[in-house]
Amino acid sequence: MKVFKRIGILLEMIKFEHTLFALPFAYLGALLAAGGLPGLGTCLWILLAMVGARTAAMGFNRIVDLPFDAKNPRTRVRALPRGEAKKGEAWAMVIIAAAAYFYAAYSLNPLAFSLSPWFLAIVLVYSYTKRFTALCHVFLGLSIGLAPIAGWVAVRGDIGIIPVLLGVGVLFWVAGFDVLYACLDEEFDRNMGLHSIPAAIGKKGAFLVSAFFHILAFTAFVMIGPLAGLNWVYYIGLAATFILLVMQRRVISPDDLSRMDMAFFTFNAAISIILFMGTAISVVWGA
Repeated sequence: MKVFKRIGILLEMIKFEHTLFALPFAYLGALLAAGGLPGLGTCLWILLAMVGARTAAMGFNRIVDLPFDAKNPRTRVRALPRGEAKKGEAWAMVIIAAAAYFYAAYSLNPLAFSLSPWFLAIVLVYSYTKRFTALCHVFLGLSIGLAPIAGWVAVRGDIGIIPVLLGVGVLFWVAGFDVLYACLDEEFDRNMGLHSIPAAIGKKGAFLVSAFFHILAFTAFVMIGPLAGLNWVYYIGLAATFILLVMQRRVISPDDLSRMDMAFFTFNAAISIILFMGTAISVVWGA
């Protein structure tokens, strides 16, 4: 029981449930690549690869950010700064998760395995980007934007314009909401010499940049429809996504970030699920 408790602490530390943000996009890439439902075996290997990659990346992030998390009032309640979890345990989790990721990639196809070290390197390097660039949000977007490309590669063993465009859409969607979330740490980042768009240009400017990123994301999502031959169900999903992106900005403002958790977690989880369902129904219906 003690082992399970330690595992539970580690999974809570990395917000394991937030894997939901990236996982649907990996399956979107797989669905579009297959032109329908991929095989069960492929779906399971994709699941293992995505869970492994995100767990390794988040565990690594918590380790390398520990000196800052211990000083930030928002993050010093996390398990590592509190001493509730040990660095050795966190490192073990990272290593095991990375091994699972590589094994899943190896089990899929040669291209998936060849690309796996590069993809993992990108998601790990993100943890250092706030130390030298305000574009760290874009780098986070790139890390998650690799998910649909990886899903496509898992099924077809090649790369095409559709998964790349989907990856661009995810990149700017993630970067847009990460800019908003970083507004919570604007003053702390500036005082600690860390880089972010809110720390560089303030909250009002950051909200404008976030809106621009989301316009780019939505444009990419719209372009995917005709390229992939998707039907009207996909566009209904896009309409719902547009409404949610607008509502996200109605519940928070540069002067009131009190409902950030709702804007960040609730709306973004809904967007990822709606886009997945709209695309999945469109692909399967048209198959």
